[in-house]
Amino acid sequence: MATIAVLPVKSFPNAKQRLSGGLEPALRRQLAEAMLRDVLAALAATVLDEVVVVTAGHEPTEIAREHGVRTARDLERGHNAAAEIGVQEALRLGAQRVLLVPGDCPALDPGEVDQLLARPAPPPSLMIVPDRHGTGTNALLITPPDALRPSFGPGSARRHADLAQAAGIPHQTVRIPSLALDIDTSADLETLAGLSDIPTRTHGLLSRC
Repeated sequence: MATIAVLPVKSFPNAKQRLSGGLEPALRRQLAEAMLRDVLAALAATVLDEVVVVTAGHEPTEIAREHGVRTARDLERGHNAAAEIGVQEALRLGAQRVLLVPGDCPALDPGEVDQLLARPAPPPSLMIVPDRHGTGTNALLITPPDALRPSFGPGSARRHADLAQAAGIPHQTVRIPSLALDIDTSADLETLAGLSDIPTRTHGLLSRC
């Protein structure tokens, strides 16, 4: 089944604003870049057919091209709008399902992604990957890609399940450890720093801070 991953990525100057109290703007930009590179490297080692980065930023666009990844132009109307742009691009490319995944999960394990993709889920179906708190959504596997409109944001894990149920789409919540940790707060950075057995660009950056 042709599967394309979609990564909505903010322009680096606008990224990680919730960390602005603890990190200087230059370091936030470096962090956003390191995380994107880590996620793209991890996805390149999976069975995914293709990856699309949705962004309005010049730097994320160049990094995506360095990794041989397609890009789609973000209109900067929010994360859900960017995800929709990626879904439409995935459909244009012939995707039978789409994996919406963030660019700020630098501990992403390719093997865990492949395990998620290998789970049986005939269309239509939805797999919801919650964040480490169990309330947000860090990834969605949607079959076919336009079966459900994404609705990321606070409380989205429950909201996605409710939307799927209302639409009559079989759904399941799948906990993926390496996708549970997205980096939004200082506490997230501390948790990531404690995962010392994961040699990533992001860890290298944090060790120099």
